[in-house]
Amino acid sequence: MIEIERKFLVLSDAYKNEAVTQKRIAQGYLNSNPERTVRVRTKGDQGFITIKGKSNDSGTSRMEWEKEITVADAQQLLALCEKGSIDKIRHEVKVGSHIFEVDEFFGGNAGLTVAEVELADENESFEKPAWLGKEVTGDERYYNAYLSNNPYSSWKK
Repeated sequence: MIEIERKFLVLSDAYKNEAVTQKRIAQGYLNSNPERTVRVRTKGDQGFITIKGKSNDSGTSRMEWEKEITVADAQQLLALCEKGSIDKIRHEVKVGSHIFEVDEFFGGNAGLTVAEVELADENESFEKPAWLGKEVTGDERYYNAYLSNNPYSSWKK
């Protein structure tokens, strides 16, 4: 399956009042190589394993394969993951006909909040809420695999 999404920084926490769901996510990487990442995640009371391919030149599209696994299996696999992990709350916010996934990061990535919107086509238009900031689609620094090894708190501002 091809995943098409755009990613943005978030300007304020106004999205929290609009969120329809919130789930805590813990994730790690069995492989964080940008050519093919293998992610393990617990999301609320669910577990997942996901493989993602390299992004296209614009950073909007890439192959993604995901399967649900038990939380117990996910927790066992998380123990095998590379050094570094991601801890965040995902807020789902409906804006027009789209759902924005707004990730509020904790731990070494505290202070970073990003929003992603999944699209059916790279050129699909969508409504942009007032709390949406600079677009960072294609900027690999904002990929979770990068953040797991290079926490936002260590970036030179």
